[in-house]
Amino acid sequence: MLRIAVPNKGSLSEPASDMLREAGYRQRRDSRELVLADPANDVEFFFLRPRDVAVYVGAGTVDAGITGRDLLLDSGADAEEHLPLGFARSTFRFAAPVGEITEISQIEGRSVATSYAVLVQNYLAAQGITPKSIVRLDGAVESSVKLGVAEVIADVVETGTTLRAAGLDIFGEPILKSEAVLIRRRGADIPAKLDQLTRRLQGVLTAHEYVLMDYDVPVHLVDAAVAITPGLESPTVSPLHDRDWAAVRAMVRRDQTNQVMDTLYEVGARAILVTSIHACRL
Repeated sequence: MLRIAVPNKGSLSEPASDMLREAGYRQRRDSRELVLADPANDVEFFFLRPRDVAVYVGAGTVDAGITGRDLLLDSGADAEEHLPLGFARSTFRFAAPVGEITEISQIEGRSVATSYAVLVQNYLAAQGITPKSIVRLDGAVESSVKLGVAEVIADVVETGTTLRAAGLDIFGEPILKSEAVLIRRRGADIPAKLDQLTRRLQGVLTAHEYVLMDYDVPVHLVDAAVAITPGLESPTVSPLHDRDWAAVRAMVRRDQTNQVMDTLYEVGARAILVTSIHACRL
């Protein structure tokens, strides 16, 4: 059986299980289950702490796993990113008391608090910067400056509201843009079942990103309409009973649906319909 590690809790857990379920895999109904066999797909799932997933994958105990890019890089495990999964996106930034630090180079000789010590250490080393110390905390990193634990923090930033409330200001370029990723052991052969899992997850990602758009258009306007909806490779164009009209079907990015419909209508298309995609293989 293919052995897959899945986060057992936290922000990664539910979306990861939902995505695997959409990809046709059995998922647990009870959060207390730690191991779940899916004999129909010849897969076994192990529900682990998100921070531990990369460690197990790197050790070869499991074949692959789902975790955050940040957790992968912070683990130091012998594992690598196999496929980005598009959820649990976050951005890591440096922050310090307002007006005190404006450039990353000013971190030199200062103490930095973070929940991702390895990630931050490696980033600063790549920039040629040596901090006084890196203090690893499990949470509430933004309080560390006020409490005198550190002079700078490195943490996940969404709106920046929490940082501003703590009297901190963001500076420098982002350390990392993270998201959920499927990972595997570095340099290991890819099992056939992992290839299948990859195709299924890519199908789910495509289904989330695209819709099917059908519409009727006068034959003499087909070329103009097709230029608006080129599809992934080429749209399907079929004749209608009225030979002056044709039916067109194409995949369109979900976030562009309404703009494309408006443009098609202006060109002369009618009966424009949009359908969700539940699964696909490209």
